Amino acid sequence: MFSARDLLGSLMQAGVSQSANDRLGHAMGPQGLGRADSPFGQILGQVLGGAGGGQGGQGGQGGGLADVLGGLVGKAGGMMGDATTAVKSGNPLAVGGLAALAGALLGGGGDAMKGALGGGLLAVLGGLAMNVLKGQGAAGQGQSLAAAPLGLRAPQSAGEEAVLEQRALVMIRAMVSAAKADGEIDAAERGRIAGQVEESGAGGEALEFLMAEMARPQDLAGLVAQVRGPEEAVEVYAASLLAIEVDTAAEREYLARLARSLRLDAGVVGEVHRTLGVPQLA
Repeated sequence: MFSARDLLGSLMQAGVSQSANDRLGHAMGPQGLGRADSPFGQILGQVLGGAGGGQGGQGGQGGGLADVLGGLVGKAGGMMGDATTAVKSGNPLAVGGLAALAGALLGGGGDAMKGALGGGLLAVLGGLAMNVLKGQGAAGQGQSLAAAPLGLRAPQSAGEEAVLEQRALVMIRAMVSAAKADGEIDAAERGRIAGQVEESGAGGEALEFLMAEMARPQDLAGLVAQVRGPEEAVEVYAASLLAIEVDTAAEREYLARLARSLRLDAGVVGEVHRTLGVPQLA
């Protein structure tokens, strides 16, 4: 079985939308997950307290997480190596995954970082969901590392590892579904995406899965049926926003239908848009 996290990272590298990196950069900045009162930033501060020389507790200062993690990428000993080790150990959060994502946004990284991107993206999506739901007064959103949702910490069992892989699959399906908002993904576009995913190192099984997902008709009800809980609902919506430009009526209508199907209220949807720097739906 292929690694869904690796495929998710490869899909991001393929350029699911022209604005995806800008939106992630916005989310990781001081106006998003890096703001001073961010639950995600507080958790990351605990993680980076030992790995980043104490910088992690200052997520709301300077350029936010991207600056903090960008500095870590260049540290002696190499976050590239740390990222590779983190991926091999099954830890998507271990600073390496986030550093890989920051490195990609800042134009750094390289082949050794590719495998960590999917885990870093899951961590950011999980942090976004935590911030949004807590900011909207949702109960049960933990602030300590021990209470962090899966994806913001390493899986502790084979069961949690399976859940994390399933989350990655759902995010891939969410992105592909959103890309079909204007109609089916034509053969030329499927070939472009598959070619770039293959260049990033994805194997035959992963490519076969991705091609099948892109070729089948859009199934919003089927996607929503796979979502487990309010946190994952927010992640699915955010992943969908990363996959499209939101510059057509069809895309805006798709997002509105997705929000209704996921039972996300206007406040939650608005906060996801604000965090990613995407204008609100009309």
